Amino acid sequence: MIVGTAGHVDHGKTSLIQRLTGVDTDRLKEEKARGLTIEPGFAYPEMPEGHELGFIDVPGHVRFLHHMVAGSAGVDTVLLVVAADDGVMPQTREHLQILTLLGITRGLVAMTKIDQADTERRQQVREAITALLAGTPLAKAPILEVSSHTGEGVEALRERLWTLAAQQQHTVSQGHFRLAVDRVFTKSGAGIVVTGTALAGRVAKGDTLRLEPAGITARVRGLRRQHRESEVANQGDRIALNLAGNELSRERLQRGDWVVATALATPPRQRFDIQLELLEDVPALKHWTPVQIHLGVNRYNGRIALLEGQQLAAGGSMLGQLVLDTPAHACLGDRCIIRDPGAGITLGGGSILDGNPPRRGQRRPERLAWLAALAECTTTTPLDLTPALQQGLRVNPNGIDLSVLAYTANVDMPALVAQVAALGGDTLTAQNQTRAFSREALEQLLSRLVDKLAHNHTHEPSMLGTERGRLARQAVPELPEGIARLLIERLLAANTLEAHGPFVALPGHQPTLSEADEALWQQLAPLLESAAFEPPRVRDLVTETLAEERIRDVLHACARLGRLYQVRRDHFYPAATVMEMANIVQTLAAEHGRIRAAAFRNQLGTGRKLAIHILEFFDRVGFTRRIKDERVIRNANMWH
Repeated sequence: MIVGTAGHVDHGKTSLIQRLTGVDTDRLKEEKARGLTIEPGFAYPEMPEGHELGFIDVPGHVRFLHHMVAGSAGVDTVLLVVAADDGVMPQTREHLQILTLLGITRGLVAMTKIDQADTERRQQVREAITALLAGTPLAKAPILEVSSHTGEGVEALRERLWTLAAQQQHTVSQGHFRLAVDRVFTKSGAGIVVTGTALAGRVAKGDTLRLEPAGITARVRGLRRQHRESEVANQGDRIALNLAGNELSRERLQRGDWVVATALATPPRQRFDIQLELLEDVPALKHWTPVQIHLGVNRYNGRIALLEGQQLAAGGSMLGQLVLDTPAHACLGDRCIIRDPGAGITLGGGSILDGNPPRRGQRRPERLAWLAALAECTTTTPLDLTPALQQGLRVNPNGIDLSVLAYTANVDMPALVAQVAALGGDTLTAQNQTRAFSREALEQLLSRLVDKLAHNHTHEPSMLGTERGRLARQAVPELPEGIARLLIERLLAANTLEAHGPFVALPGHQPTLSEADEALWQQLAPLLESAAFEPPRVRDLVTETLAEERIRDVLHACARLGRLYQVRRDHFYPAATVMEMANIVQTLAAEHGRIRAAAFRNQLGTGRKLAIHILEFFDRVGFTRRIKDERVIRNANMWH
C-alpha cells in the first residue's frame, strides 16, 4: 500500500512520517535549511512478512504544488494532515480538491500538533475537517489526533495504517508495464537509476523497456521494490530501476519521462481527448483557454478545446481535448489536473480518453458518443471496455480502430478481438492494423463496394473491371487500403465479384469496343506481341495515316478490357506478356526469397531502366511490395 501525505505547509507531514517510520524524507540541503519539503520524499517502514507499506511525503507550500501533484501519481491511500493550531487552510482545501480529481478515494485524516491546542480547539478543527470532507470520497475517513512532538496518538495511527496495509488485497497486474519517472540519478558502480510507481503491468530483471518521449530502449540491469532488492515488480509497487543501453545517457532522461513496455511505443502525441470536470468555485472555462496540465509527474503548457460548446460553467463537465506544447504519454483512464497558469489556481481535472483523436470530425455525434462510452469505461476498476466496444460497433460505420484502442487502453490485441467476437462483431487485420465492425456495418461496406463497381461498369463500358486499389478509394475512402482490400477479397470468395488480374468485375460483365476500335486493335496487336518484353512505344506506332492520339485512345480502351496493361505512359504490354513477366517474378521470389532488379533485368534481357518501370508497375497494382531496393510477393494469386 502506498500512502501519500497531503495538507497545508508546516502542518507537520514530514515530522509525522518520521515518527511513524523513523525515516526523514527531507533529503535535500535546501529542505533542511528552509525547514520545508520541496520535492516528494519516500519512506518504507519495516513490516511483517507479506505486508508492504510505503509513504510519499509531498510539499504543502503553494509554490511547490506541482510537486504535490507529481507525488500523488501511484498513491492509493491518502493521509490528510491538518494542524490543530491552524486548522483547515487554503492548501488543505486545494490538496483535497486535487486528490478528488485524481480519483483517490481511500484515506485517513491526521490532526497534528494537538499538544499546541486545547480540547475546545481540537473539537473546532474536527468539525471543520468534517465539513470540509462532506460530499467528497473521504467523507467517512477517520480523524485521528496525534502529536509528533510528544508521540501522543502516533501508535494508534500507526496501528490503523499497518492494519489497512495488511487488509489491502494484492493488486493484480494488468496491461503492459508503465512507470512515471519521479527521480533520475546515477549511482557509482551501477549507472543510471530511475524511480517511480508502477502504474500498470509487471517488470523483471533483463526486460527491455522503452523510454518516452526520448524514444530509446534500455535493459533492466537490476531493480528494487519498496526499497528492497527484487527480481520482479508489479503494478502498484514503488520501484527503482537500474537501466543500461547503448543510447542511454543521463542527459536524455529527466523527471516526468516514462518507462514503458515496448508494446506501448508510439509516435509523440500532443493531443488527448478527455472527460473534463470543472471545480465549483472557479471562473467559467472558455474554448481554447491556455492552461497548465499536470499529467503523470510532469506538467505541460497547452490549451483546452471544448468539444460540446464554447464555454464550461463552474462545477460542470464536458468532453474536451488537451492540445499540449510538448509530447506526452498517457493511457485511457489516466487522471490529469488543469490549472490556470496566470491566476495560479486549480481549475479542474480530467480523465484521458483517447490519445489519437482525428484531425477532422472531432465534434461529430458518433465521435462524441464514442468518447462518452470511453468515459464510462474509466469509472470501472478494473477497466471494462464493454461499453465503448458496444457503442463503437453500433455507431461507427467505418469500424473501431483496435490498434489504437489497444495502445490507448493498454490491453492486448487478442483480448480485444475476443471481446468483439463475444459482442457479435467481426475483425479484419491487414498491414498491422486491426478494425472491428458490427455485422451490419460490414454488410453496408460490402454493398458500397458492389454499388460503386456497378456504377463504374455503366460509365466505363470498355473497362474489364476496376483495379482493387481504385475501387477501395472510390467506395470506402475512410478505411485503410489494406482493410478495404480484405473486404474485396471477401466478395471474391463469395463469388459476388470476379477477378481479372488486378481488376475486379461483377459476374457476367462484358466490356466492348466499337467496330473501328476493334479493327485498329487488330492492326496493333501483332506489333506489340512480336516484341517480347520490349514492345514498341506509342510514338513508334505512328504512321502518316494514324495519329498518336488515335492510337492512345484505342490502347487505353484495350487496357480497360484487360487485353493490355499500361506499364508506363508510352509502354503498353499485352496481357499474356505481363503474365509471363509475373511468372518470372514469382520464380525469382521462390528461388531467392526477394526480387532484385538486376536479376529481373537479366531474365527479361532489357535495359535496367525498363525493368525498374515494370517492377514499379507490379508495385502499383498490388502484385509486389517494395522493401528498400528489393521486392516481395504481395498477392501471389493476382495473375491466375
